[in-house]
Amino acid sequence: MDQEVQLPGVGIFGTGLTARAIIYLLQTHGFKVEAIWGKIEDDAKILAEELNIPFYTCRIEDVLLNSQVELACIKCPPFLQSQIAVKTLRIGKMVLCDSPAGLGFSDAKRVLDAAQYYPSLMALITYYLRFLPTFMEMKKRISEGYIGDVQVIEVRVHCGLSIDVHFNWFHDQRIGGGFLTNFGTHFIDIVSFVTGQKAKKVHGFLKTFQRQTDKVSGFREITSDDFCTFQMQMDKGAYCDCTLNNNVPGKFTYEVLVLGSKAYLQAKDGFLYGKTCKGPDEGMELLQEDTQEIPKGLESVFPEDIAKQLPTPFLVGMTKFVDSLKEALKKKIGGRIMWNDGHLSSAATFEDTLYVQSVLESVCRSSRTSVWEQVETIVNSNTDTGSSGDSSSATSNGNNSTTSSNSTNLMVV
Repeated sequence: MDQEVQLPGVGIFGTGLTARAIIYLLQTHGFKVEAIWGKIEDDAKILAEELNIPFYTCRIEDVLLNSQVELACIKCPPFLQSQIAVKTLRIGKMVLCDSPAGLGFSDAKRVLDAAQYYPSLMALITYYLRFLPTFMEMKKRISEGYIGDVQVIEVRVHCGLSIDVHFNWFHDQRIGGGFLTNFGTHFIDIVSFVTGQKAKKVHGFLKTFQRQTDKVSGFREITSDDFCTFQMQMDKGAYCDCTLNNNVPGKFTYEVLVLGSKAYLQAKDGFLYGKTCKGPDEGMELLQEDTQEIPKGLESVFPEDIAKQLPTPFLVGMTKFVDSLKEALKKKIGGRIMWNDGHLSSAATFEDTLYVQSVLESVCRSSRTSVWEQVETIVNSNTDTGSSGDSSSATSNGNNSTTSSNSTNLMVV
């Protein structure tokens, strides 16, 4: 029998801007944030007092072993994401993790292995663009044959997100900083999401134009990229060209254009347009649009100078994701929470982020070698990853989860 249940308690890992945003959205949607972790305890204390969170700490285990925490939301820098996600999954708690889930392919694979040990446990990557109505409609139209065979994909992202702050992890390429790692990965994922195609070879170029600012100077130097361009040869014959530039003054703008044999689709700054290839005299048709404003009240949790430059599409997608998360977790059947009932069907898994990490590493490698690089292909011998979505059976079934029916063998081709 279906019944309404209390939403699971949430533990937050991180004290940055994305942590602030997700805490506000979770609380306004009825989730109770029970604990927050910060690398520096004083940072966690300040945010806990500001956002009414009852417990704060600088020890990862203190949050994971908190009996009130059932869902871990990982919003910390990439170099910490993998270890926290693996620890959370190993004790049988649900995970929502920011991209890219680690510093490289090996980190992402480690988390995927942990997630597949309990295949019915909710373990998702938060690629928020997937939840924008425009991209969901684009995916639907492409799958229905609206544009015919996909031939060319173009991605353009322009913004001037200020890095005029004191030196931090975002400025250091070695620990997961950079525009490609923290924003480009979302567009690598969205290309695969809407077209159903994956990259097999890439050629890329990364550059750091702003190496110092008024607040990052002296012996400090920015090593993370603020400009990136790369091409991808897709596995079903399409070609993709991407340019990501964080040196353009003004608000965050993006365009994803998918050209097919019969028509093309253009998602641009919250609007989805379609046009057939019959002739230049025919105008584009508006097919879908997203909310053009930051969700009400969300700007209040950010400093004023930061609120003015927030990337609206990510915040709108984050809000849509939390909407779906609430619907997925608010019912249970037979005493067990059943999270995978369709509300989160667009959400990304750790297998998706492993692919994105493969592309990311290949682009960085190509930038060093100046040649086309092969993308590592993940072969999954088990396509059934427990779609029943029973998030409460992980611990009780843990002794049986190493059987061949639930195991996954990964191989690099």
